[in-house]
Amino acid sequence: MEQLQSVAWRDGGVRVLDQRLLPQHEVVNTYTTVADVAESIRSMQVRGAPAIGCTAAYGMALVAVHGAAHQSSDLLPALAAARVTLDASRPTAVNLFWATRRMYDYAVAQQSLPLSDFRQAMLAEAEAIFAEDLAMCMAIGRHGEPLIPARGNVLTHCNAGGLATAGYGTALGPIYRAHELGRTIHVFVDETRPYLQGARLTAFELQRAGVPLTLITDNMAAYFMGRGLVDCVIVGADRIAANGDAANKIGTYGLAVLAHAHGIPMYVAAPTSTIDMRISDGSMIPIEERSSDEVTMLAGQRIAPVGVHAAHPAFDVTPARLIAGIICEKGVVTAPYESALATLMQG
Repeated sequence: MEQLQSVAWRDGGVRVLDQRLLPQHEVVNTYTTVADVAESIRSMQVRGAPAIGCTAAYGMALVAVHGAAHQSSDLLPALAAARVTLDASRPTAVNLFWATRRMYDYAVAQQSLPLSDFRQAMLAEAEAIFAEDLAMCMAIGRHGEPLIPARGNVLTHCNAGGLATAGYGTALGPIYRAHELGRTIHVFVDETRPYLQGARLTAFELQRAGVPLTLITDNMAAYFMGRGLVDCVIVGADRIAANGDAANKIGTYGLAVLAHAHGIPMYVAAPTSTIDMRISDGSMIPIEERSSDEVTMLAGQRIAPVGVHAAHPAFDVTPARLIAGIICEKGVVTAPYESALATLMQG
């Protein structure tokens, strides 16, 4: 299956596929400064929690590879500053902070290396984060595929496919796996207002992969559920609290309520790097507020009267009680989530 690559290291720079321009244009930008990498995250050229983490790791590697230094330890202040810059780009996806912390801690541990070896080691660590994410996505696909009922009608929200990860995807992983196994599979794709990640990105990915799909507006979900046409819901996550509450793209909570009302299982698919055991519940997850222009404008055209106030929380939090299972690279976790996630993260 052909996969678009959201981020990569090429020729000493970070190459980012500009997802704002999809599906009409496939444009790749190359960045060689931390500020530009952070801006690519903030402006949503790259998006999706795992892909953001990979991009941030490469941003840290930029400093290590190109920073001026006489010895490895000279780079630690610049790496600490890069971590602050990258962490400030978006607040909700915990993979971002996980990746920058891992890269910085690795730098501290390796600072006694000769400078040339240190530079190579830091780039190798960023590449390892990328490779591990891809492997985790493949494992999520294997663990999640059996959860899709035989008829194979899945509803998904936002984009949690190869574009949102190192490749293959989290929520789309089980779908791709089912398709590869020759199973009957059909995906209802929520358009995901206001940024239209479902319409622009998920529909684009699935179509390229040859997976049957139907694009629907967000407010059609209850209609198709009520007609018995949805067998399960699978979504990604940007942060999962210790009790199983999960933050994902705005509109996910509403889908969870609808699925619960119709007796349809809803699964959250995410790598363990998305699980934040430092926060007890979803009320502690910071919710990014993005520009109201992304609500009042569509494809550069104003769709609301000038001067109208628009709210734009980019994420909401689905309570654990509405989640049938959390699919990660280690398997499927079910309630009670507090004990199950604690055991999972200790293993």
